Amino acid sequence: MKVVHIIEALGGGVYTYFEDLTHHFEKEDIRQKVPTFILYSDNRKEIDPQKVTQLFATLPNKKVVMKREIHPISDLKAIQTIIRELKAIKPDVVHLHSSKAGVLGRIACCFLNIKPLVFYTPHGYAFQRTDISFFSKKMYWCIEKYFQKIFGGITIACGDSEFDLAKQLGKAEMIRNGIDITTIQKYLQPISNTKLTIGISGRITAARNPKLFNAIALQFPEYQFVWIGDGEERNQITAPNIKITGWFLEKKQVYEQINALDVYLQTSLWEGLPIAVLEAMALMKPVIATKINGNKDTVVPNETGFLFQEISELTTHFKNLEDPIARARLGNNAEERCKNLFDTTKNFKALTKLYEQYFFAATKDSQK
Repeated sequence: MKVVHIIEALGGGVYTYFEDLTHHFEKEDIRQKVPTFILYSDNRKEIDPQKVTQLFATLPNKKVVMKREIHPISDLKAIQTIIRELKAIKPDVVHLHSSKAGVLGRIACCFLNIKPLVFYTPHGYAFQRTDISFFSKKMYWCIEKYFQKIFGGITIACGDSEFDLAKQLGKAEMIRNGIDITTIQKYLQPISNTKLTIGISGRITAARNPKLFNAIALQFPEYQFVWIGDGEERNQITAPNIKITGWFLEKKQVYEQINALDVYLQTSLWEGLPIAVLEAMALMKPVIATKINGNKDTVVPNETGFLFQEISELTTHFKNLEDPIARARLGNNAEERCKNLFDTTKNFKALTKLYEQYFFAATKDSQK
């Protein structure tokens, strides 16, 4: 059963997802059963193209130039390249990742003589964005709705909230995002901060809402805040009690920084299912997150952390988390939830099983 993954949005949590996917499907026993190919674009500022090349070195891969925005000439060239590669590979399954790959990949599959099964994971629908106009949101919703209706395919949602949305648009299944818990927990070490240290990990961009993170830090000058990463909106960070670490070349350095926090704070405006929050949970951090889709799928209020809508709600939450016993209780619960629902090994096995289920059903139908 040959499987081709096509990805445009290779950045942030999606990069981590593909890092884990590569390590899983490169294993010899799995490779024999499910030969895996990757067509990717490295057109994202936060990702070093050379690092991407190294990441995919163990699996057959091909770079395809895909632009995030709508660009008719570039999009047509990308479709032609995808068609050519798919004709050469002759896949049984094509799995598309991100909205742009979802559009280009579904069009390309229509031009194949032998049609593969097509799956699509949005990793956060574009129409959920809050930094675009109402017209743009409506346009993205229509693209998602009618591309699935016209071109077919099955959406594989990465979390419960995304699954609820996907079912409104067409046929859908759910395989939750996961992380390599064993690897991450190698960096789990005891910490002792003189001040309650609260942080976030990721690109400083509109989706993560640095303006809110900054406002929270200004409201609570008695605490230390850390932004693990960098990005084009770092000018929104002005509070004197915020440290911006900059980008790290190695993922282990990010894990060490997350481990050094007392509390993980996710200020996102929109999410698919946030990998960084899962990493914090694996490192036994209580998580405080905005009450939005994606975050609501990871955080259980009063058990693994807290969800909030207004900054005023944080006064009680932060005060409670000054107590190391309270932090330990929530952190232990967070780790347990992560192991139960967000283990990448379990979830990639479930993904393979889902491919097989549809593949063998389709094969049986074709033989009738």
